[in-house]
Amino acid sequence: QVQLVESGGGSVQAGGSLRLSCVVSRYIYRNSMGWFRQAPGKEREGVAAITSDGPTTYADSVKGRFTISRDGAKNTLYLQMDSLKPEDTAMYYCAAVSGWSGARWALLSPGPYNYWGQGTQVTVSS
Repeated sequence: QVQLVESGGGSVQAGGSLRLSCVVSRYIYRNSMGWFRQAPGKEREGVAAITSDGPTTYADSVKGRFTISRDGAKNTLYLQMDSLKPEDTAMYYCAAVSGWSGARWALLSPGPYNYWGQGTQVTVSS
């Protein structure tokens, strides 16, 4: 059973930075993974994703500000968030899917994912 544990959330002022981490309980080299967020009263939305062989994709709202990366040796997925805005406030979740062979853009929707973490809260004040 794959387990994902997020950390790194917190409160920051607009313009600041945070780095989220997601430790996965088993070897993730072959998994495509993504970061999602959900604000109160809103649907869960994809923020960034990385395929099993490395290419990435981002939501338009975070392009140029967020960077997704992974460290296979540490079984860890990261999300570097810079130039944060109040509208980035949400619970952030990491997710993983085994054996994904579909389109990269589809990894920004929750549907493909088999495994989810419990989330870490990010709050950005103006």
